[in-house]
Amino acid sequence: MNIDFSTSIPIYLQIIEEFKRQIVTSALKPGDKVPSQRDLAAQIKVNANTVQRAYREMEILGLVETLRGQGTFICQNQGIVEETRKEMLTNLVDDFVRAVRALGLSQEATLDVVKNRFSELESKEEVNDK
Repeated sequence: MNIDFSTSIPIYLQIIEEFKRQIVTSALKPGDKVPSQRDLAAQIKVNANTVQRAYREMEILGLVETLRGQGTFICQNQGIVEETRKEMLTNLVDDFVRAVRALGLSQEATLDVVKNRFSELESKEEVNDK
């Protein structure tokens, strides 16, 4: 789990984002057990209360569920994966659009560059796969 202690983003939010990333990339699947709060706190070297807050927020968001005496698990709701993926993509696109606007670029010019980059990267991936 990657936590950046030098950023202004609160650690509990970074923990949530890391869980979301792992869910959308299938590193964590619905029904998977996640580390206990105490174990995760020790693993990433943060206060257990910080991890507790992240887990509580993830329960509210519907990402995880805690079963008394059994532990905490990624929610079985398959829709949570697509919902989380869509949310993360929307946030990335929003950041991208703000940055592009700050550069003074038009939508058309930006879309042309994005399409070209997609094509170039796909070509490179095809060459690397061979």
